Amino acid sequence: MNKGKILSRSIWVFHFCSGSCNNCDIEILDALTPRFDLERFGIKLVGSIKHADCMLVTGMINKKGATRLKFLYDIAPKPLAVVAIGACACSGGIFEPSYYTYGPVDKIIPVDAYIPGCPARPEALIDGIVKVVKKLST
Repeated sequence: MNKGKILSRSIWVFHFCSGSCNNCDIEILDALTPRFDLERFGIKLVGSIKHADCMLVTGMINKKGATRLKFLYDIAPKPLAVVAIGACACSGGIFEPSYYTYGPVDKIIPVDAYIPGCPARPEALIDGIVKVVKKLST
């Protein structure tokens, strides 16, 4: 990760959902609810990669999604932390032997943190993203 600038504000995350079963997406939304309250750490979900400090990637990457993921990574402001969430994004999960899958996220773009699980629990999401925030701010 490029350490060109030091993060001195709250972290904004962009969520890239590449499909699959959507359980990890539901857990990300659960982490944003008042029960877990991800925003208390200054973490806000944004709708544009051009405003993001961190990209959350969920699901198995297929061949068509790989080009979109690479494009989004290329246009994002740097430094950009990438977090692979769930078994599919980390290692391929149950979709790995399929003919149409490209592989885990780290075959396409560099990954800074892995949050395994099927699906990853909101507590694990918060822990992983907070560690990425600390990594960005040093």
